[in-house]
Amino acid sequence: MVLCLRKTAFYSLTKIPGMKDGLPHLKVALLRWLSSQSEPDRKTLAAVTGVQVGRELLNRITGQDKVDAFKRDCILSISEYLKENPRASQAQINAEVEKNVLVFAARVKALETAPLF
Repeated sequence: MVLCLRKTAFYSLTKIPGMKDGLPHLKVALLRWLSSQSEPDRKTLAAVTGVQVGRELLNRITGQDKVDAFKRDCILSISEYLKENPRASQAQINAEVEKNVLVFAARVKALETAPLF
């Protein structure tokens, strides 16, 4: 456990695969502060927490995380259509792409009227 509290370990532990962005930083900063109760570690914890809260607020205000999810859905839908219809004509492919892009645009447009919180 002591090895995890070293400064070099702090940076390597924050790159844990499959963990949500910011969460490893917060957990490591909290662990460091809980084990030392030092002022520098408290400031680090406060800074990491502030960055995470700021990022969440920015995502809520801009809706960028939702736009990214809508984009992934759009691309996935098009790729599934191409996989299921390998012999589709160019006109059919164009129609499917246009349909999915219009759905994507409508979903993004709907974010403009959605409440922030």
